[in-house]
Amino acid sequence: MSTDKIAIFLQDVREHRGDLFPIVARLRDMALAAGPSITEEVKYGGVLFSSNDGFCGVFPYRAHVTLEFSHGASLADPHGMLSGEGKYRRHIKLETLQDIDTRHAAAYIALARAAADS
Repeated sequence: MSTDKIAIFLQDVREHRGDLFPIVARLRDMALAAGPSITEEVKYGGVLFSSNDGFCGVFPYRAHVTLEFSHGASLADPHGMLSGEGKYRRHIKLETLQDIDTRHAAAYIALARAAADS
């Protein structure tokens, strides 16, 4: 994906949802650090991350950010944080920077990345 599109997306979040930008930026850093050969693309109003397959996405809304898992229904949920009742997708809703730690976002990103690569 073009780094220009990523930069434009991040600037838009910073300008229009400044209070959520730190959450988006930290989740993006975590997803990119989840292993080698990770790609990102702007799609559906957020950023999607892939390795062998898509494993997560970060989507800012008006008052929160969701960390989405395309195959979240098949992920283990050791901390009981995954929400959603669809056939495949699950998400974690984050309203503050502290939610990233208290809702164990890093652990779920790692689980999703491992599942995408298996």
